[in-house]
Amino acid sequence: MNKPSLTINHRITWPALLILVIYCIPMVVWQEESLGVLNAIFAVIVDYGGNFYVWFSILMTLASLYFICTKYGSVVLGAPDSKPRFGWGAYLSIIVAMGIGSTIMRTGVITWAPIAQAPPLGLEPLTESALAFGNAYGMYLWSFQTFAIFSMGAPAIGYLLYVRRTPVLRMSEIYRCIFGNRFVDGAGGIVVDILFLVAIVAGAATFLGLGTPIVTAIVAKILGVESSFALTFCVTLVWIVLFTASVMLGLEKGIKVLSSVNMYVAAMLGVFIIIAGPTTFIFGFFFDTLASLASNFHAFVINTPEPPGVEGAFDVQRYTIFWWAYGATWSLLHSIFAAKISEGRTIRQLLLSYLLAPLALAWIATAILGGLGAGVFSDGSVPVMEILNDKGQMAAIAEIVGSVTGGLLTLVVFSILTMTFFATTLDSTTFSVSAYTDTNDMHKQDPSGSIRLMWSLIISVIALVLMKVGGLAPLEVTSGLLGLPIVFIQLSAVYAAKKMMDEDEAWKYNVRGAPTRVTSSGSAE
Repeated sequence: MNKPSLTINHRITWPALLILVIYCIPMVVWQEESLGVLNAIFAVIVDYGGNFYVWFSILMTLASLYFICTKYGSVVLGAPDSKPRFGWGAYLSIIVAMGIGSTIMRTGVITWAPIAQAPPLGLEPLTESALAFGNAYGMYLWSFQTFAIFSMGAPAIGYLLYVRRTPVLRMSEIYRCIFGNRFVDGAGGIVVDILFLVAIVAGAATFLGLGTPIVTAIVAKILGVESSFALTFCVTLVWIVLFTASVMLGLEKGIKVLSSVNMYVAAMLGVFIIIAGPTTFIFGFFFDTLASLASNFHAFVINTPEPPGVEGAFDVQRYTIFWWAYGATWSLLHSIFAAKISEGRTIRQLLLSYLLAPLALAWIATAILGGLGAGVFSDGSVPVMEILNDKGQMAAIAEIVGSVTGGLLTLVVFSILTMTFFATTLDSTTFSVSAYTDTNDMHKQDPSGSIRLMWSLIISVIALVLMKVGGLAPLEVTSGLLGLPIVFIQLSAVYAAKKMMDEDEAWKYNVRGAPTRVTSSGSAE
């Protein structure tokens, strides 16, 4: 592999960074006012456009099944006889680590609790049915819709990169077969690329900031101290070093190794919690959760569970819409990364891997972690609801995990796993952003190490500054708002993938054992 040079795309990188800086200034100076405006805008989107996001999630699932079950699924992302870059074990580990990251460490442990306090659908609060419903909703968040949203841009990107051999990795390239060269090479392409870059960098900084409190709360419990910004800063620095080192090592030595280690540590921690925790309850609660998920799945899909009308109650409808919007913001990043690691895979293999592997692990994690939380609440060993209401979700997570036999060791392993999951997601993010802004030929080499380091530092600095001033909340809402235009880019990517494959008859000439294509001049190609 040739050594890449520092060739950054200036026309999209610096405008995107300027927009982020300009946007962050009022968030810092007028935080409450800015957050109020953003929340009002998002409330309008939820109230009047909520069904749009719901149908978007359904449409992406149907599109994924269409590609999997038809001739398009056999198309190889690369030459028909090309071999996959990664073996199945490493490939699935990378997808899982990127697909769910450490978010599952939060949703798995605690999602059930605020819902169980004031459940919808007329359920009695804090009953077994309410607990199971809350955990079932936690599983639903990691259902087929989520991973279809994440992955459905990948076929178009992978086809451009490895079949049509497009040298640059830009979302605007998907429009070349739709609107032509003038749009892509002009202002339209620049706007699309800048919008994508702003959404991803803002989302990555938010992701780092939102994840830090989990580990900070656990470290504070281990050390017996109060959570503080100084402790948060130290935790963040460790994260920065970890994911920056992984990114600098690249796909083969960094992201691949860290993802594989994550899987082993996660498996060992899960088995330990089952054995050392409330074993019988976890298994029984798992089946109760599955039963609740099955009976309420249709209601979740069409987003009908209305809030119970209790002040401060968890609004399942609103959160589901936010989840799809936030997922849309991250969708193209997932798609770019999935395409980048899927050279030599068929579209069917890519989509099935992304639909099934992270879903399976997410549901297992939710069963174990949610079962642990609900179990220690039910037997009274941890006052989960009191801690949740008085100190928040992060403190409740620390107490739940610390209740397992060998609590100190469990807390240490849980925090390490959370940090490595976050690092894996962030290094995958940074790798993708670097590839996006590097003008080198991305089907021949990985992005420049200097560009990877630059983006690692930029994302980290934005996250630290916003954590210090308390600006993560507005940025989180903004990430959700940016999901609206990204939805249309994602829909375009699905259409472009089918259009390009039809134009090239890829389902005939770019599959395993494909016949040789003969040109009009009689020569083979």
